[in-house]
This record gives sequence, structure tokens and C-alpha cells, in this order.
Amino acid sequence: MQVSLEAPHSAGPALPQSSVKTHSNELRRLGGTDLSVGAAALGVMTFGAKTAQEDAFRQLDIAFAAGINLFDTAENYPAPVLAETQGRSEEILGRWIAERGMRSRVIIATKVAGPGNAAGDMAHIRGTERRLDRANIFAAVDGSLRRLRTDYIDLYQIHWPERPITTLGRTRFSYIPDAPFLVPIEDTLAALGELTAAGKIRYIGVANESAWGVMRYLSEAQQKGLPRIVSIQNSYSLLDRQFEIGLAEIAMRERVGLLAYSPLGRGLLSGKYTDGSTRTEANTRFSEKKRSITAAYASLAKRYAMDLPTMALAFARQKPFTTAVLMAASNASQLEANLKSIDVTLPKELMKEIDLIHDDSPNPR
Repeated sequence: MQVSLEAPHSAGPALPQSSVKTHSNELRRLGGTDLSVGAAALGVMTFGAKTAQEDAFRQLDIAFAAGINLFDTAENYPAPVLAETQGRSEEILGRWIAERGMRSRVIIATKVAGPGNAAGDMAHIRGTERRLDRANIFAAVDGSLRRLRTDYIDLYQIHWPERPITTLGRTRFSYIPDAPFLVPIEDTLAALGELTAAGKIRYIGVANESAWGVMRYLSEAQQKGLPRIVSIQNSYSLLDRQFEIGLAEIAMRERVGLLAYSPLGRGLLSGKYTDGSTRTEANTRFSEKKRSITAAYASLAKRYAMDLPTMALAFARQKPFTTAVLMAASNASQLEANLKSIDVTLPKELMKEIDLIHDDSPNPR
């Protein structure tokens, strides 16, 4: 099914048109699927916490008008992860899709929370026995379908691996023995295969995964005739290019496209840490090295007459292994500012200068 960006033929309220701007959001094929995804996508992890429903609807309207058709959420969102708000992000996205009559025009991506999620205590989601086994995955899918008000999910992702990953966001590997009750990847994949056969999910992907994990999913799928993963959602930004070591080649050669999250370096590349009060906050949240490298990127962007977030978002989007860059914003005005990057292509000279800064201090901690 090719997702259309044309006017809907089904009933449903028209999208509000006031002050929305159109952009040229390039469509890209998601892995080896028949889905065409905009190179800019929207993550909705703030919906239901920092972002109230009214502003969330506004963001969704603006995003769709700008050519965004992939909306990414998870069963444990919004962030911060709390029992009293769990599932609200899916619920708000589901309400918007239903009220606007958008189901056939958008791509819904959501995720199952396993024991490896680095998002704090989540015992409120299926208790302390939450694992990536058949029973938990089936329960998670049914819960997401209910909250999203749909009977199928376009892209269903494993949020974190079952096993501990010690290389993400770190400069070295640490060995942690597998737990004796670890659910094997082949069992997780078999459960996803059943749900695909049942029509509840169309395609599958992984998130926060390693090169070994991606290749194991691909190998098991090929050997056992199970669904093939089509995407990997990992962090990628000017400040975090670890994906390029190992995973980038896999993404391109195996057609497992990157859905890049945190392209603004957890906010440091947003340009908001400029006045006195926010600089103090930045000093607390980020290392001196990260702030120094960010200042170098900001200076470079200024020389090319653009703001830092525009350069950062365009950089991530232009990489050949990237399928889509997941934008996320606390409010509609932030989203509108970030959408400027869709129409920007960084020249080769600028990309080379970015690489020089990176090579001098790669992936600052």
C-alpha cells in the first residue's frame, strides 16, 4: 500500500488551514516495504505530559500539512514515564487520527516496552515480568491498538533489546552476562511473525539496537521464513554519530533504514541554551566538552547564514542511511521552527566542515 498525501476521500473534518506552511518533504522507501515515508517524521513522546492535547493536535495538523506522514509513539509514552500518564501519547495520536479521518493517510509507528528499556521503573506496564516474549508482545499490541483506535499498526518496534546493551551512548563495551531467563531474539521474532500473519502489524523494526542484534534479526528471519525488520530507531545527531560505526553499513546494505531520534542532541543543538538562565541549565545537563563542540557548530551554521537546529536537522536527514529524522517538540511554535530544515540542503563544503569538527572531537561525552 502506498500512503497517499493527497486529499482524503473519506469523511472527516478538514485539517485546519490557518497559518500552516507547506514544505517539500521528500518521500523515501521504508526498507524493502511498499511504504513511502517523509524524510522528516514526528515523534510524539511529549504528548500527554509536557504537551496538552490541544497543542498536540495543532502539532499534528502542522506536521501533516508540511508533508509528514509518519508519527512515532510507544506504549510507555509520554516521557517522563509515569504510571498515571502511561499510554496517553498513543491515545492522543489515536484521537487525532479518528477525528480527522486520517487512518489511510498516515503511517503509525509504535513500540513494545521490554525489560531493557532505559526509562526508569515501568512495573506499571505488565508488572515486573515484562519481557519480549509472546504473551507480553501480544498484550502490548492489543493495548496499543485500543489506544490508537485502529485495527493495525504500520510499524511495530522493539523499544530496547531484551539483553543489556552497554555500547549505546558510551565509548566502550562492558560485558554483562545474559540473565538465565533471557528471551531469545528468535522467540521475539516468532511472536511478531504471528501478529503480522494475523494482520495486526504490517512491518517490524528495532530501536536502540546494536549491529549484532540487527544482523541476528535478519539471520533468523531468513533462516525461518519470519518477517524481516525494515528499520532501526537509534539516536543520531551532530553530537552522536556512533551509528556510523558498524550500523550505517548494515542499514544501507541490508535495507534497514535509520529512523533517527534526538537529532538535536537532547536539546543542546536546539539553540535554546543562549541566555543566562538557560546557559546555567545547560552547564548542569551537558558537559563542557559537549557545550564547546556545540558552540563550534553554532559558529559554523552562522557563517552559512542558518541557525543551528536547521543545520543539525538537515545534516541528519541528508545521510544516505537515514530514512527519516524524528522531530519532537514540546509545543507547536518549536515544531514550526524545526520544519524550516525540510527545505534546506547543506552544501558539500559545509558537510566537510562539519566532519572536520567531528573528527577533531568525535561523539563528545
